[in-house]
Amino acid sequence: GNNGHIGFNEPGEAFEKETHCVKLTESTVKANSRFFDTIDEVPKEAYTMGIKAIMQAKKIVVVVSGEGKAEIAKKAFFGPVTPKVPASVLQLHNDVTVIMCK
Repeated sequence: GNNGHIGFNEPGEAFEKETHCVKLTESTVKANSRFFDTIDEVPKEAYTMGIKAIMQAKKIVVVVSGEGKAEIAKKAFFGPVTPKVPASVLQLHNDVTVIMCK
């Protein structure tokens, strides 16, 4: 995402979390409204794999689409590992493939 989230794990989320239910941020609700007739139909909560669960995968494939995500992708994959950029934890995984497209 534009803020470095993976799944619905937003910035500040603990890396130790397993699969859990989260309250969706306003920006996530807006981003997903394109899949619904009205924004009121968009769920306000969702289940997501926690970062700990994601990191237990044998292989991880990340697709980053849109030029607007270039800067956050740079932070995620070349900056410090920090909960402020959840995707940055993927630097610690042994088998990650990143696919970037405009």
